[in-house]
Amino acid sequence: MSEQSLTITDNRTGKTYSVPITDGTIRAMDLRQIKVDPEDFGLMSHDPGFNNTSSCRSAITYIDGEKGILRYRGYPIEQLAENSSYLETAYLILNGELPTRPELDAWVYEITHRTMVHENIKKLMDGFQYDAHPMGMLISTIAALSTFYPNARKIKDSAVRRLQISRLIAKMPTIAAYAYRKRMGLPYVYPDNTLSYTGNFLKMMFQMADSYQPHPVLERALDVLFILHADHEQNCGTNAMRSVSSSNVDPYSAMAGAAAALYGPLHGGANEQVLRMLQDIGSVDNVPEFITKVKNRETLLMGFGHRVYKNYDPRAAIVKKMAYEVFEVTGRNPLLDIALELERIALEDEYFIERKLYPNVDFYTGIIYQAMRFPVDMFPVLFAIPRTVGWLAQWEESREDKETSIARPRQIYTGYNERDFVPVEKRS
Repeated sequence: MSEQSLTITDNRTGKTYSVPITDGTIRAMDLRQIKVDPEDFGLMSHDPGFNNTSSCRSAITYIDGEKGILRYRGYPIEQLAENSSYLETAYLILNGELPTRPELDAWVYEITHRTMVHENIKKLMDGFQYDAHPMGMLISTIAALSTFYPNARKIKDSAVRRLQISRLIAKMPTIAAYAYRKRMGLPYVYPDNTLSYTGNFLKMMFQMADSYQPHPVLERALDVLFILHADHEQNCGTNAMRSVSSSNVDPYSAMAGAAAALYGPLHGGANEQVLRMLQDIGSVDNVPEFITKVKNRETLLMGFGHRVYKNYDPRAAIVKKMAYEVFEVTGRNPLLDIALELERIALEDEYFIERKLYPNVDFYTGIIYQAMRFPVDMFPVLFAIPRTVGWLAQWEESREDKETSIARPRQIYTGYNERDFVPVEKRS
């Protein structure tokens, strides 16, 4: 019997089974052999939320939540945030290796010169209510792009897939900026190919009648934030991207599903919840009282703890440091002092230490976005733009994975057994 196996004894029957172990996992289908009798369906695993279930093999992102490690293609997030740009990191995530100078220049040109959207996109967005949520507009517009590029349905053609990837990465900031301008009742600003990826986005967002030049510190800060949000393993949005695309739908439709998952307050809206929490606390003097309420379970502590990280989220440390650089330009956000005091007390308190509640990336990002003049309802949009490359890399990887099959989880049926239909006249 192989040492790389699991021996299971079914106490219902007394039978023993050997299940192979590969990469620290067993295949769920191997449990199906465990039956009470030949007519039995076989054993299943039940794992709501996929807390301990692997759905795929991936070489893109590595996370060690216990040690607070995040790497893209093997590169520590700290090194990429310090030395790379978003588009260079995007190339790495998609292709597996950092680009040479000619490769990077060609990639930047490829993205920069696909930022324009069809003029009918503006007409589509004009149809939304004046106060429509930017994320709702973004999701709808992404889905609509599939009608502009019907060739995208040829998902087995690698060249076609690559073209859609470039288009989506290039056009996401444009659509996002248009959603903001629509929300604010402002005219749309066309992309500027002379600017960087984030610089162009800032211009499309904030240019008024006068000329606009993005501040280099804010431009770089947004670039770093985009790097930090580029991918994060099999989270809710990424799982949606893989699940929807498993039906062989085009990438625009699949990504609309991923963005819809991100729309939820437990996913892309988490930094908004942090911001509202800090505003409710009001001042540094109120932090001890708030901490007491958290311990008494009278309120929630937002921005602490993570489904994956049981240590300090490595992205949070980068964002915290960057906050000071941003505030040198924008002026200090008064909410920062509340956040710092909240963090200080929580990190010293046994209640939070025992529960491994450390700040996550959402704890400081909302404060930075607010200082940069982004409205709160744009926060999930700012998450969706950089996560585009992660979704698409995961999509491309799943297209090449021979194990990929249409997502179809099992269920445990809890309803009625068979019963006969009763005509409406005889129902009591």
